[in-house]
Amino acid sequence: MAIEIDTSKYLQKHEELEVDKIFRACVKLEGSDLHMKVDRPPIVRINGVLKELNREKVDAQEMVKLLIPLLDERNKEILQENGGADFSHTIDVDGVRWRFRVNLFTQLGVLGLVARRINNWIPDFNGLYLPPIMEDLCKYDQGMVLLAGVTGSGKSTTIASMLNWINQNYSKHILTLEDPIEFVYKEDKCLINQREIGQDVKDFEIAMSHAVREDPDIILIGEMRDKETFMTAIHAAETGHLVFGTVHASSSSSTIGRILDLFPEEMHNAIRSAMAFNMRGIVAQKLLKSINPDVGRVPTVEVMLMTPMIQKLVLEGEDAKLPDAIRIGKDDGMQDFTMSLKQLIDDDLIDRETAFAVAPNVEALKMALKGINVAQPGMV
Repeated sequence: MAIEIDTSKYLQKHEELEVDKIFRACVKLEGSDLHMKVDRPPIVRINGVLKELNREKVDAQEMVKLLIPLLDERNKEILQENGGADFSHTIDVDGVRWRFRVNLFTQLGVLGLVARRINNWIPDFNGLYLPPIMEDLCKYDQGMVLLAGVTGSGKSTTIASMLNWINQNYSKHILTLEDPIEFVYKEDKCLINQREIGQDVKDFEIAMSHAVREDPDIILIGEMRDKETFMTAIHAAETGHLVFGTVHASSSSSTIGRILDLFPEEMHNAIRSAMAFNMRGIVAQKLLKSINPDVGRVPTVEVMLMTPMIQKLVLEGEDAKLPDAIRIGKDDGMQDFTMSLKQLIDDDLIDRETAFAVAPNVEALKMALKGINVAQPGMV
């Protein structure tokens, strides 16, 4: 008996919505984020600064009228059950399609929205002002590479640039599992399949069970939100895949603790071992406003590679010594935030005030700017 598949959902075109006018304004203003809150005009973040649109305030009733049409039936149920829903939204602006990563939520009993604009082109490493070692992290055949940072720190853009570098230089199969899909890749040398959780596959667990039968060389897993996601990712790394993912952590070294927090204490030694032998690198970054008029924002980047020194400290639980090991590992391609901030100042990309405001160690940065690199006590 033949099974009929309804292909209409794969072929349907996006209908113009009233709220698309506001999304379009965000694109034309080159905003990175769109915020919508009841009793405020729509707000766009431009080069890190929030600016209201020249429009009347949106009341609660109009907010419902504007935002509910964005939701399909699945996301309506998620919003009703969880109080928030994540999804992607696409609009046309002057013949160019733009994607947004949307979070629609309730607060104080009314609807609100935050949408991140996704560039429809993927910048290369030079355009992102990333350290040269990023290219080397793309050359592994297996293992795990994590991007750490808070929301809006540019993690997704950095990973996209890394995958696109692989796409331009190797003939491999890249599989992305995202919720929602952000960057849409144009195939060059690689075969690329992108699956969106909720739209293309029911949930992440099913997506990963499919992935092992889809012959990927490289897997992009979105955010490492729970222990199941991390265990699935580390298993994929152990079985010969190169896995990329993101995690909410403030630094490369603190990412180790952030991952361990997902697991009960009795599993920590096993997880440390899995990370030590399968992690290839952890990159943490923060976006800073640039003083270069041709550059909007630039990342300050910390890079921790799983060198023998780092591996030993992770296995022995000596996480407090990791920051010093990163600094000492400069010749291996590692760098800490102090080194990164100094370089950004030297390159006239940020001013000293900005650097000192975000520096984890202000005194170390002052010394570095004077050309002094003081050894830290306690480092073996």
